[in-house]
Amino acid sequence: MRTRTGHRALLAPGLALVLFATACTGAGDVGDNAAVDLDVAPGVTDDAVVIGTHQPLTGPASAGYLAVSQGAAAVFEFVNAQGGVNGREIDYRIEDDVYDPSQTIDVTRQLVIEDEIFAMVGGLGTPTHSGVLDYLNEEGVPDIFPSSGALAWNNPDEHPLTYGWQTDYTKEAKIQGEYITENFPGQPVGYLYQNDDIGEDSQAGLDQYLSDEVVAREHYESEVSDLSAQIAEMESSGAEVLVCSCIPAFVALGMLEAARIGYEPQWVVSSIGGDTTTLQGLLATFTEGGDAEDVPADAFLSDMLITTYMPRVEDEDDEWGQFFLSIYDEYGEGDTVTNTHVFGMTQAVMFAQVLKSAGEDLTRQSLIDAMESQEWQGPGPVPFSSSEGDHGGHQGVYVVQYQEGGSIEVVQEPRVTDREGGAIEETDFEPLMPDTLPFHD
Repeated sequence: MRTRTGHRALLAPGLALVLFATACTGAGDVGDNAAVDLDVAPGVTDDAVVIGTHQPLTGPASAGYLAVSQGAAAVFEFVNAQGGVNGREIDYRIEDDVYDPSQTIDVTRQLVIEDEIFAMVGGLGTPTHSGVLDYLNEEGVPDIFPSSGALAWNNPDEHPLTYGWQTDYTKEAKIQGEYITENFPGQPVGYLYQNDDIGEDSQAGLDQYLSDEVVAREHYESEVSDLSAQIAEMESSGAEVLVCSCIPAFVALGMLEAARIGYEPQWVVSSIGGDTTTLQGLLATFTEGGDAEDVPADAFLSDMLITTYMPRVEDEDDEWGQFFLSIYDEYGEGDTVTNTHVFGMTQAVMFAQVLKSAGEDLTRQSLIDAMESQEWQGPGPVPFSSSEGDHGGHQGVYVVQYQEGGSIEVVQEPRVTDREGGAIEETDFEPLMPDTLPFHD
């Protein structure tokens, strides 16, 4: 196996920041005003390519997001079993940053300097990855598919080596907003959101369609688990539709609090919190020993609307979703496959796809050239952009509704938009299926 995880000894935060600001070592290093040399191939040998990522393997975010790197690792194992990509196996190095930005700095420098990674792939989190964005670009390390919908990943002028992946929060929220106006016209709307870029960017999209209907705007801090005040305000405001731009733990906490006080809004949940299997596990844990212990976790989720841009494991007709289930059954860690696993699995397929397009004579420059000329063909059902002037990643979402018992219904086909005031449009994009998409030898 060429997948490795680790949690290394960490530098003291103050020292780490000093070193981060002053270090200049390793392949592709540049000074303040020098051009980055991309005609290099650190981490590349005749039979392997080393890539790295920072992930929350432990700590408060691990319950929701540990599955991302587990899913990606399973796909890379599958790819290697098929002969790799252009004759090279993918050596996937995962470092634990505990979702702590100061530790993200440490583990990223270790990946770049000690492991000499060829590229950073799927680094997770807005507050965490933001702290290493400049460093990766200054060091000439391709920064592929950060796991976050922040707008910062689509800024080619300042960060030309960073390429977004997730549908950004504003585009997703625009499509949510239009869907709500079309399907719940005139109903009062409340926003519950994480108090960072997630909340700010989501409101920017929702408000393009819903500003007149909004009766409550309530935020939460990720370190404070009590949502009683926020949900009470939603109920007292009369909000009949509750848009939750929240990570999974806070979707579950909000639903439980609403149930406790008898508040029954229509929940509309963004992609970052809409993994129903993860939510079921969280709800089961949170109700243990309480009044709702005997209520099936699934019951809280019935009729929830979710925006998404990836295959879904609940959809028995989705070829990619079923393909990912079969891969994880053989190469995964034995746990239940969630849509958070699929997040990492979809990323891994797309990275392998661009790696194959970069050719046998692999350099960082050839990878960037492939990123900006790739004709993306899946696995997701939504168009994807990584051109020279647009590093925005997935361009839209579709809408599903969850039903108690585990089924989903697609209630709106994929639509695409921009982050500004442009129109929301239907798309005829059709992905290739697993047996025809070129992502391994």
